[in-house]
Amino acid sequence: MSGTATSGTATSGSATRSRRAFWIAGLVVTLLVAGFVSYYASAHPDGLEWAAGESGFADTARDSAVAGSPLADYGVEGVDDGRLSGGLAGVIGVAVTLVLAGGLTLVLRRRTGTADRD
Repeated sequence: MSGTATSGTATSGSATRSRRAFWIAGLVVTLLVAGFVSYYASAHPDGLEWAAGESGFADTARDSAVAGSPLADYGVEGVDDGRLSGGLAGVIGVAVTLVLAGGLTLVLRRRTGTADRD
């Protein structure tokens, strides 16, 4: 009986390590894409900008309300190197997204756990 419990614990431990390795690898790939690969994205306008240009109303576009924000236009304000600025903006965006998603997950998990106990 103790052999079964031990093997179940070992399997659970290896599954946890495997899951952790998966998440770490995913985070590393995400940061690499956001920080380095994003520099090689197309400089050509996206589909909406292209369609606006073809339809003749591209020059009526106005800046968005957040155009003056520190991360506007896929760059970090005050960083003059385009590659570094875009990479930092990508990494900061990933970090903010992970913090918000993680915080929301923790809040919802606690709320669900509290409701289950009642």
